[in-house]
Amino acid sequence: MKARPWAVAATTAAIAIGAAIGGTVWRRRHRDPLSYTQRFRVQIPRPLITRGHLFEMLDPRPGERILEVGPGYGYYSLSVADRLGPKGKLDILDIQPRMLRHTLRSARRLRTRNLVAACGSVEALPYRDEVFDGAFLVTVLGEVNDPAAAMRELFRVIRPGGRLVVGETFADPDWVSPQSLHRLATAAGFRFESRTGPRLGYFSKFIRPPLGEMGLRYVKSAGKTV
Repeated sequence: MKARPWAVAATTAAIAIGAAIGGTVWRRRHRDPLSYTQRFRVQIPRPLITRGHLFEMLDPRPGERILEVGPGYGYYSLSVADRLGPKGKLDILDIQPRMLRHTLRSARRLRTRNLVAACGSVEALPYRDEVFDGAFLVTVLGEVNDPAAAMRELFRVIRPGGRLVVGETFADPDWVSPQSLHRLATAAGFRFESRTGPRLGYFSKFIRPPLGEMGLRYVKSAGKTV
């Protein structure tokens, strides 16, 4: 007895959906950085977390020093570096050297000279205290093994009054909800400023309060090299 075409199609669709859901659940239980061989995933269109929306929230200005964590293949990096101008600097940090090399090659092709790469973990940033005017990371936080430690490190390296912008999209298996992000950021000492976009794809902006607002909460760490 032959299977009916609609039944075969329905079964195939159910298997595909189940596999997709299973893959997403597995990814959310196993936090791992996106590998270089999977970089095509960060090259897909991002209708809700566009460069324009990032610029609106981050507001990169000429002469500033900004940190990007997890640049991928440089979707945001080169545009932000251009906004900072020749007197500014964009530091990019990734745990995978191949991702950094990919972005640096793109920067050389465009003759972008204010982009500096470092290989390392956001949970132990290789920078001194209070050196950045701002920092941003897009679809990265969910891949980090200890997001709370990452937030504390970002708080440490951003100067008082500086800003942190985090972008997330539900299309990413490691999606972090706005509520979870808010809890992590405020627990580290950041103050929520604003959010753009729906839950399915958004940027949230946080401020490291000026020294007068922080009181004795923040204690500087020592031993950083950059």
